[in-house]
Amino acid sequence: MANIINLDRVNKGYGAAGQLLTDVSLGLDDDARLGIVGLNGAGKSTLLRMLAKSEEPDSGRVTHRRDLRVATLPQTLNLAAEATVRDVVLGTAWLPQGMGAEHEWAGDSGVRLILDGLGMGYLGLDTPVGPMSGGERRRVALAALLVRESDLLVLDEPTNHLDVAGVDWLAKHLVTRRGALVVVTHDRWFLDEVCTATWEVVDEQVHMYEGGYAAWILARAERQRVAATVEARRQNLLRKEIAWLRRGPPARTSKPKFRIDAANELIADVPPARDTVSLQRLATTRLGKQVYDLEQVTLNAGPKPIFRDLTWQVGPGDRIAILGANGAGKTTLLRLLAGVTKPDGGRLITGSTVKPAFLSQELKELPGHLRLLEAVEEVARRVQLGDRELSAGQLAEVFGFTDKRIWTPVSDLSGGERRRLQMLRLLATEPNVLLLDEPTNDLDTDTLASLEDLLDSWPGTMVVASHDRYLVERVTDVAYGMFGDGKLVHLPGGIDEYLARVQTPIMGGDAGYVSGGGSAATGPGLSQAELRQARKDLSRLERQMTKLTEKAAKINEQLAQHGSDYDKLVELESQLKAVKQEQEQIELAWLELAEQVPGN
Repeated sequence: MANIINLDRVNKGYGAAGQLLTDVSLGLDDDARLGIVGLNGAGKSTLLRMLAKSEEPDSGRVTHRRDLRVATLPQTLNLAAEATVRDVVLGTAWLPQGMGAEHEWAGDSGVRLILDGLGMGYLGLDTPVGPMSGGERRRVALAALLVRESDLLVLDEPTNHLDVAGVDWLAKHLVTRRGALVVVTHDRWFLDEVCTATWEVVDEQVHMYEGGYAAWILARAERQRVAATVEARRQNLLRKEIAWLRRGPPARTSKPKFRIDAANELIADVPPARDTVSLQRLATTRLGKQVYDLEQVTLNAGPKPIFRDLTWQVGPGDRIAILGANGAGKTTLLRLLAGVTKPDGGRLITGSTVKPAFLSQELKELPGHLRLLEAVEEVARRVQLGDRELSAGQLAEVFGFTDKRIWTPVSDLSGGERRRLQMLRLLATEPNVLLLDEPTNDLDTDTLASLEDLLDSWPGTMVVASHDRYLVERVTDVAYGMFGDGKLVHLPGGIDEYLARVQTPIMGGDAGYVSGGGSAATGPGLSQAELRQARKDLSRLERQMTKLTEKAAKINEQLAQHGSDYDKLVELESQLKAVKQEQEQIELAWLELAEQVPGN
């Protein structure tokens, strides 16, 4: 591996935002698959722009390998209104600096394959981009990058405006794509599926971790645990020294020998999984037995039919995910439940105690003349959420607003912060039914974790339309799919079943889709998703075995060096024994897993 980009003592800041990066030195390998995470405003997009050399640092150097081809998808795009899909994707109507027209392999069929994968198969190549929505224009620009070869692909929030199937397709495409990849995204499932390394932008620095989102969370938790331990030791040092002085010289004792199992420590005090039965009991108390009953409902979005004779029931404590392609009608369904629209036929019966809160994708008008805390207190000063009573300030803290930030004028908030405030004000009304339309848009990973923790113990009914696989699998219990046939289909297999239905065409005369079943190629009893996870777990176990082998070799070297030091030998023998025990456990886990995965 060789570095294609180097950052040498880079500093960057802006007047209003302050200093973002201070004395940062990094290198990017030619086969890197890197995810960048951090709070909104920490400097993630700024770091991307400097990696791509579309923005210069205040001081320090950013160097590229000679003739490096960089393809960049920024957050904001400027596409000529008169340009067609063909002009953008195959021509030069919109291209990052240094990118030329299409390569030899790129033709109509190649473009069609990519547009289909991004959920835009309905577009003709001669369709003008002027009338398109912002999401459609962004997907066309992404397709323009994917049809071209590049040494480095830099993507800023590529999963925005993609549905679950589009995110799944993009992940698979990027995993097999040649060249380096750097991505900023709040989609945690995507980070885990695509990335093999993570950079965290925090406190003007960039910390590097091996692995995707899950590995980053574990490593960061361990780093925080160690930092807390160090701080506790520092705090107690003076007290201990005084105690030693009062006792006199301590007796000579052998050094304590111990081995900390960090993983067990990290999960030792984790609360149990969501108690669904108790939450449903609380929800029934608040809602009664009836929430929503749809009887032979017909629903249209303008001239487009969404449902035909739909009969469906939503009960107290139900936690439902609605899955479907962009334009399938998920938002229309939520608007119906929220009472914003009426059915075109049939009946919608809403329980008498239902108090819904509808989070739309649009940023509603917020009181710009107020400060953030005042905007929350305008709705409620204290909020009861399940068994937790929170002040307006405490609720703001849950959503990532620090003591200083709560006094910021609403008019000065960023888009992500305004989205958080919108959600915050919604919950402050103490609803008993939440209707959430893409709630993760513009939220960073830490805020998402806080939101999920809150929703996890929320004792009410919840209907969520989201492309964020991580959130769907964390906070909902049941999934329904919308496939454009006027029906709402129960999916016992959740997102995996949804993807199988939309990705596996029927072999034969009838057009349509069926659920994909297991086969010998996927391993005994494993779905495609389970097979992917099993292969990732095998790779992880192999890396652990390599590290343990290296650790054992170093201990053996130390044993040879300290042959005359009895206490040191005892300590090293104990360490070696622990390493060998861990090796045996990992080898056993690897063998058991390898039997389930074909080709191992």
